[in-house]
Amino acid sequence: MTLAENIDLDRLLKRLHLANARRIWRDLIQRAETEQWSFQRFLDILVAEEVGHRQHTRLARLSHRARFPFLKTIEDFDFTYQSTVRLALLGSALSPDFVTEGRSLILLGKPGRGTTHLAVAIAYRAIQNGFEALFVTAAELIDELSGAFRNGRLAQTLDRYTRPHLLVIDEVGYLTYGTDAANMLFHVVNDRHKRRHSMIFTTNKRLASWGAVLHDEDLAQTIVNRVLEHERLLQLDNPSIRTHHLGLDDPLAAEAPSTELVRVSGIPRSEFPEPTPDSRLRASGPHRHPPSSQ
Repeated sequence: MTLAENIDLDRLLKRLHLANARRIWRDLIQRAETEQWSFQRFLDILVAEEVGHRQHTRLARLSHRARFPFLKTIEDFDFTYQSTVRLALLGSALSPDFVTEGRSLILLGKPGRGTTHLAVAIAYRAIQNGFEALFVTAAELIDELSGAFRNGRLAQTLDRYTRPHLLVIDEVGYLTYGTDAANMLFHVVNDRHKRRHSMIFTTNKRLASWGAVLHDEDLAQTIVNRVLEHERLLQLDNPSIRTHHLGLDDPLAAEAPSTELVRVSGIPRSEFPEPTPDSRLRASGPHRHPPSSQ
């Protein structure tokens, strides 16, 4: 019996932590014998399957750790109704350089325009490029940091948001924040700016309105300046992805307001409607004149 016949391949693959190769090598041997593969082809396929499996497992693990609200890719995004954003404009944000050079991005658009979709897609591409990403809403971030500050744990909590290569802060301006919102957000932005770590913001508010949203004009301006120092602002002006089939954003679909009262809850319009304030004023006001005798 030769040395090769004494080798326990399954045990060796387990020792090398090649879980997928250990699972498939017997089936591959059968295919190799049936299709008369060369030794090199067998090894090529075995190693390629192991690498592919590890890559898939890694993407699944990092995507779960990123806490995406959903998983969307750039291929899923519909650019049909966009006039300001094209795939070519996002090329730099989808490349590894976006993260290695510490670039940042603000996506501005009304609700339903796809800002969150694009942010998730760019972050997922960063994971595919070998980086770690984290997704959080602005409200969650500010609430957690405010609580950590009150409990004396701000430094430890900040590390969670400053360490990942890419941080997505979603929905800036969608909710009302506490009076320390600007201070909490500034800690994150300033630290990541020093480390040249990338950031993506989505917002429905003009940048000039961030001061009112965050309760501090000066800090808000500083935050915007740091974010945009290494990248740019993109505005999505398309109709709402959720309701564009209704034509609600189409100016041609708008009609003149109807003078007819709307029926609600099945209650018919009153035969003798209540007089409006203007009609009561005309009827009983001090400037009422008697009818002319002419």
